[in-house]
Amino acid sequence: MQKDTLFLLPPGFEDNNRREYCPECAEMWGVLSWFPAIRESLEIVYVPIEKPRAAMSAVLGDKNQNAPTLLLDADSPEFKDCGIMHYRGQRFINNARDIGKYYASRYGTAVPRGS
Repeated sequence: MQKDTLFLLPPGFEDNNRREYCPECAEMWGVLSWFPAIRESLEIVYVPIEKPRAAMSAVLGDKNQNAPTLLLDADSPEFKDCGIMHYRGQRFINNARDIGKYYASRYGTAVPRGS
């Protein structure tokens, strides 16, 4: 069984002449720490803050480089209302809240507030 791929910015990257972190990527790490079984089903790939992000653009094109992005494996189920997008046969979700909704549908975790 293949794994979904979660693209994240690394914690403490350098940008704007200081160390920063991505709030949405940190949200994903929080979800993964609360629900560790999800972590086991993922391949996590850190991408740089600078674009183009080669690992992402290779499969999702130059316009789909947001982090976090969850790239769904071909065998992964699809659920309505989870913000699943399509690009050249690939399915992906490009924001933390929709990824959280996908995890709730797939794994039965809590739903992000406001969803």
